[in-house]
Amino acid sequence: MVDRSVRTLDQLDSSASTARVLNLWGIARRKSADPEYAEKPFFQSPVLNGSIIVKHRIRGNEAEYFQVPRRTATKILVPIEKNDLKLGARYVFVGQRKFEDSLHEAFGLRLDPDGPDFRTLKLVDETPSLDPFLLREQLKRNGLEPARCYFDVSQSDTQRMFRFAEREIEPLVRMSVGAANSDGLSAKLTAKILANSADAALEPLRATMQLDQQQYQEGIFCWKAFLYYKWQLGDLLPMAAKVLQQIAVVRPRGPMDDETKTYLVGARESIRRALIVSCREVKDTLAVYDSAYLSLTSKGEPLEFRDFLLKAPRLFNDLGERLGGIEHITSFWRYRFANEGASITPEELVDLFQDFESSLNTDEAPPTGASRIVSTVVDAA
Repeated sequence: MVDRSVRTLDQLDSSASTARVLNLWGIARRKSADPEYAEKPFFQSPVLNGSIIVKHRIRGNEAEYFQVPRRTATKILVPIEKNDLKLGARYVFVGQRKFEDSLHEAFGLRLDPDGPDFRTLKLVDETPSLDPFLLREQLKRNGLEPARCYFDVSQSDTQRMFRFAEREIEPLVRMSVGAANSDGLSAKLTAKILANSADAALEPLRATMQLDQQQYQEGIFCWKAFLYYKWQLGDLLPMAAKVLQQIAVVRPRGPMDDETKTYLVGARESIRRALIVSCREVKDTLAVYDSAYLSLTSKGEPLEFRDFLLKAPRLFNDLGERLGGIEHITSFWRYRFANEGASITPEELVDLFQDFESSLNTDEAPPTGASRIVSTVVDAA
């Protein structure tokens, strides 16, 4: 099977890892000279380690690939020409029928079902989002620790979030050196944190928080995660509000039975409630980060912030899943209705709403999980 979505594939050159894409092909091009890249590969197979992995919404004609129906799947793409995405890529879905045979047919690979690459693929498939912080924590919990470069935020996202992160970090700089001497320092510190840099310029911060080198690397990674999540929520909220308004008024075209009418009415409300709750839960979790950071910047008490960062990875699962669901709904809705006056059939709208409900886990009890996790982190800190 060959994917010739040239425009989409070619745009991936600037991305590393996002909630929907893990661009190992791009990482290989940028990081192949990095010693850690060679020492701690994501996959042992060079073919897989140069692939592009995508969380893909299953289309109607793709359902036959799976024995058990699913709405989203993990798609592995291997470029036909290593140095040119414009020629397209061969692809296989993780877990599709005759998966092992398909890997061999498409990529010439024979994977050991008990080997590390097969295990990594299974974990990636089980993770609901390719959010870099959530994915790293999922792999780490299962004893897998690829090089840090595999979990960089995409270049485009880093550029977009830079000014936000700079504003967030400015209070720390002002506290440290005074407002009169802070010109330009916020930008420099932001660049180092977003690049996971741990050079001598940040040594005073490491010493202040009383961290050894390994703890400091973890702390900076977690700090970047919360800057990313906070920026992402702020970026998504206006879009989510607009999408909710459109969901409330969209009307499918074509004949519709009573059962479909009843479902659509209920689904609009369940999606609205679940999306609002997801946004609120994320905001509540980020408020705990804000409180810990405030203890550093306003009270000059670094240990509370230090302890929060070291215990924070347990929050990534909930944050990554919820923000991934919100991002999926807003981005796919905008893609589906990109053209003014775009129409949709009742069957398509039912399928879309069911996908959104699945992304938000609307069948769960009122979500108190995040609050419980936050309380655990705060108590532990």
